[in-house]
Formats: sequence, structure tokens, C-alpha cells
Amino acid sequence: MHHTRTALYLDFDNVFSGLCELDPLAAERFATDPGAWLRRLSEISDSGERRRWLVLRCYLNPGGSLRMGTERKQFHRYRAAFVRAGFDVVDCPRYNATKNGADIRVVVDAIDALSTEPVCEEFIIASGDSDMTPLLQRLRRADRRTLIMSPLDAAEAYTSIADQVLNGHQMLALVQGESIDLDDDPSEEITLQGDGAWHPEPVSAHSSDAYGSDAYGSFRSIVTREYDSAAEPLNLASLAQQVRNELGPAAIGPNWFGLGGFSRALVSLKLPGMSLSQHLLWDRNRHQPPEGGMQKVPVPEPIERLRDLMNLPRLPQDWWPAVYGALSDYASEHTFNMTECTAWSRDRLSDYGLRVSRQHIGFVVNGAARGGSPLYKDPPPTAEEIGEAFVRSVLKRIESSEAVFSEEDLAVVKEWLDAPMDHVASVPEQGH
Repeated sequence: MHHTRTALYLDFDNVFSGLCELDPLAAERFATDPGAWLRRLSEISDSGERRRWLVLRCYLNPGGSLRMGTERKQFHRYRAAFVRAGFDVVDCPRYNATKNGADIRVVVDAIDALSTEPVCEEFIIASGDSDMTPLLQRLRRADRRTLIMSPLDAAEAYTSIADQVLNGHQMLALVQGESIDLDDDPSEEITLQGDGAWHPEPVSAHSSDAYGSDAYGSFRSIVTREYDSAAEPLNLASLAQQVRNELGPAAIGPNWFGLGGFSRALVSLKLPGMSLSQHLLWDRNRHQPPEGGMQKVPVPEPIERLRDLMNLPRLPQDWWPAVYGALSDYASEHTFNMTECTAWSRDRLSDYGLRVSRQHIGFVVNGAARGGSPLYKDPPPTAEEIGEAFVRSVLKRIESSEAVFSEEDLAVVKEWLDAPMDHVASVPEQGH
């Protein structure tokens, strides 16, 4: 099998602090056992090829620290773990109150690697810092594949340049040894064809090793059984969960047999008459196609601008309270786990007839954490607290951007996202 020669540059301070906002326990696991998630990352790609690490570099501020609960975590404690995992750890002390110089070192080292033999075919930038955008543009011009690992919502101008992005809940799944669906957000991995169905990109020939495994054969049997007996289109989320329950995560392996996600694994089966929509699988020879397709949800102009500015989910106004409610229910009934949270909440909303992707649910979880109501806090946040924190985070991002929103625009945003108008601005955003 061909291996992709890869360079990985990790801005530790940026990624660790971002993961801490989402899930402190997972962040600690990320920092104390990097070898585990690095091995999994070597097996996960949309091409199906394994990665061979030519460069592993971690940029860390040895004097940095972060408060987690009642304890302050000193960054230098994690150096040894990254050294054991094969990383070259580069000290990046702070230049001033906000910058440690890691972004500059990453850019210099990555550009230097472009002219070094053997050639790195892929560059992984583990940072949500949009200052890396010019570097991504330079790597693209040099015809190198790029992957961004960003635990929090990075600027679209930054992520749109990359060939692949691992977002917050995908990174947590990576760290926690759980299955990662690269095609979880259909808007990024699936293209709309003229027949109104969604068609994932073809699976690479390098992925064909999975086809002969016993687990893949069992996967084929389960899906074929459900497909042949279905009287109507199958819900993809429910089908995926059924396969997980019958086979177990260990049998499925990383990223659905290494094929790049559940939808790609389905496509590899080449079932007769198979069609996929964003949420459904059906036989076009036997089933009535789903009505409506992927028509855009009509939204006010300020919300449309936020979609472009920060990838705000395009959800109907009356869906937002249900999203906050589902997240609150999860937080009150479970120990927080980001991957489980997005899957559980998606299924709960699906039971109500609301089709909300895990990607969009993760966006709300991230925003609520940045706005002061992480789902892991004790006592668990209420639906109202989650909504207030999420909207507070959205408003903070508007304020820090160069976009111009009038008071009327901001009022529309608050109303659409179902924010209590007199509470949102009263609580400051959570800091470190």
C-alpha cells in the first residue's frame, strides 16, 4: 500500500486550550497520550491511504498554563509525552501578553519543508489560528494536500483552503478512540447531482483492503438485509447506529473500515438502485424518492450573512429551542462526551422530525462553551442557559470581526436564535 508522506505541525497552546473548552478530560488525554491519537490519525484519510510521518513538530510555551477546574495545568508537564510519541518539541515562550510566536515558527518550518527531500505530500496544521491562512495558500500553490485540525470554529477563509478539516467533535473522537465520520457534514463531502440525490465521492482503490475482511462482510450483510426489507427510505443515522450495535466499534475500525465515513462505506457496497440524500438511503426502483430535496431554509438577511461569516447553521427559527433542549437533556442525563453528545442529540431531534446534523449540533456545543455554558459544568446547564451562552458567543464573534451589523441586525439575530433579549448581553463570555 502506498503511504502519504506527511508533515504535522501542532500549535499546542491553541489546540489544548480549545479542547479544554469542549471537554477537559479529553484535552488531558490528548496531552498525556499523543501517541495513541497519532496512530489513529495515521490511518484516517479521505483517500484511504495510511500516513507516514516525515515531520512531527509540537510548538509549546514552556511557561504557559491553563486553569481546569480548581487546578492550573502547566504546559511544560506535557513535553515528555510528546517527546515519547516522536515529536520534536519546540519551545515558544510568549513575545507579549497574547502571542507566543508559534504561528511564525510553523510558517517558517513548513515553507522550509517544501524544499526538503524527500518531498512531503501532505501538511497537517493543528491550529485554529486564521493567521495561518497565507501558509495554506502557499501550500496549495505548491500542490500539497492540507488538513486543518481545529477544536473550535475557525474562520471559513482559513478552513475553505484546506483539502480536509477535522473539527472539534471529530478531534475528540480521534482522541477518545471512537469512530470518525469524515462525511458527517454532507455539505463538505457530498455533491448534488441532477437527479436530486446526494453522491459521495468514489472510494480510493487504496481502501480496497477493507473489502475482504470478515467485519466488512458482516457490514454488507446487515445493510443488505435492511435495504432489501425496507418498505420506505432508511434513515442513515438510525442505520449507522444499528450497524454499530450489531458489529461493535472495534469491528468497524477507524473511520468505517478506513473508507472515509458511513456514506462512503455504503457507496462501496454498490447496492442495486441505491440513492442517498442528506439523511436517507433508498432504492430508486422500489421507493418513492423523498420530497423536497435539500431546499434552502429561508432566513433573514442578517442570518444569511452569519452563514457566510461563521458557518452559522441554517436552521428554521423554531428549531433552535429544540436544539438547546436536546443538549440540556443530554447534559443532565449523561457524563459529557462530545462524540456521544452530538450523536445522541441528533437522534433525539430526529425523533421529533428535526433533521439536524452532528456538525451543526457540535457548532452549538462549541458556541455554548465559549459563551460560558459548557455542557460538562456542574450542575448541568439548562436549555435557556445554553441558548443564552450560544447567542452571546455569536455576538462576540460578530463584534471581533470586521463585519458591520446594525442594532436592528443584532436584534434580528437574537430573535432568530431564540435568545431572551434582556439576558444575552448581561453575562461576559467565559475566559481562561
